[in-house]
Amino acid sequence: MRDVLNWGILGASNFARNLMAPAIHAAENARFVALATTSHEKANGFKVFCPDLKVHESYDALLMDPDVDVVYIPLPNSLHVKWAQLAARAGKHVLVEKPIAMKADEIDELIALRDETGLLIAEAYMIVHHPQWIRARELVQSGAIGQVDHVDTAFSYDNRADVKNVRNNPDLGGGGIRDIGVYTYSSVRFVTGAEPSDLSARIKTENGVDTWAQVVGEMEGKLGRFTYSAITSMRLSPRQEVVFQGDTGQIRLTAPFNPGVFGQAELELRRPDGTRTIETWPRANHYVLQIENFGRTVRDGMDYPCPLEFSRGTQAMIDRVFDVAVDIS
Repeated sequence: MRDVLNWGILGASNFARNLMAPAIHAAENARFVALATTSHEKANGFKVFCPDLKVHESYDALLMDPDVDVVYIPLPNSLHVKWAQLAARAGKHVLVEKPIAMKADEIDELIALRDETGLLIAEAYMIVHHPQWIRARELVQSGAIGQVDHVDTAFSYDNRADVKNVRNNPDLGGGGIRDIGVYTYSSVRFVTGAEPSDLSARIKTENGVDTWAQVVGEMEGKLGRFTYSAITSMRLSPRQEVVFQGDTGQIRLTAPFNPGVFGQAELELRRPDGTRTIETWPRANHYVLQIENFGRTVRDGMDYPCPLEFSRGTQAMIDRVFDVAVDIS
C-alpha cells in the first residue's frame, strides 16, 4: 500500500473544486491525482492548484484507473449509493458526500459491501473531525454542564434565486432536510450518543422539495432523556447555532457547521453564575482533517470517526422526520 493515498473525484462540482479538492491537495497523507468530467473549462479550475491532474472523460474510466486508491463522490444525492457501490466493486476506497443515501436501508447494502471487500466506505460528514465537536462531546459526556435538559439547533441559508441548484431539484434528492438536517440531527447524536424517542415535524415545500422544517421532540441515551428542537431552511438568511442546555451549564457553538466560512469556530461554556469560558480554533480545517483521518484508517487501521453505522442512524432519523412531517405550505 502506498504511504500517500491517491484520490480521484467523480464530477467537477463547485463544492469539490472550492473545498474538497484543495483539502485533498493539502492533506499530509493524500494526493489529488484524477478527476472525471467532460468539461475542460471545469477541469481547468482544478488544475489551477493541481496542474498535473489526470482528467478522465467518464466516471467509469476513473474507476478503472490503477493509480487511484480512493474515490470521492460529490454527485447529486440520488446517485450516491450507485456510484459508491461501483467504486468499491472497482477496488477503491470510497468517501461519499452526505447524505450518503436516500433511505437508511440503502446503507445496509453499503455496510455489507464494506465488510465483503475490506474497503473503507464512509460518509463525508466532516464536522465530527473538527476539534470543536470533539471538545463539545468531551465536555457534555464528562458532565461539564450537568444533566442535559435540552438541545437547540439551527441551520439556514437562502438559495431561492438559484433555481438550477440540485438542492431545489426533487429528482436529484434535493431539499433542506437532506442537505442540512444531516447536521442539525446528527451533531446532537454525535455529542450525546442519544437517539430520537419521540419526534414531530412541520415542513414547507416548494416544487417538491422541503424549504423549511421545524423538528421537535425528545432524545434518549446513556446521558438520559432531553428535549430537542431543530430548524432548517433554504429560504432564510444564513444562520448556524447549536446550544446544549444542562442543569449546571450551557455549551454554545456559534459556527458549528461551516467554520471559516460562516465564522470562527468557537465554543462557549457558560456557568449559572454568568462566568464564561471560550475556546476557539481559527486554523482548523475539518475537510483536511477528514481526509487525513480517512488515510489513517486505510493505512493504519485507526477507527474512523464516522462509520457507516453512525451514518445509518442519522439517515434513520431523517427518514423518521419525513414520516411524521406535516406539510404546512
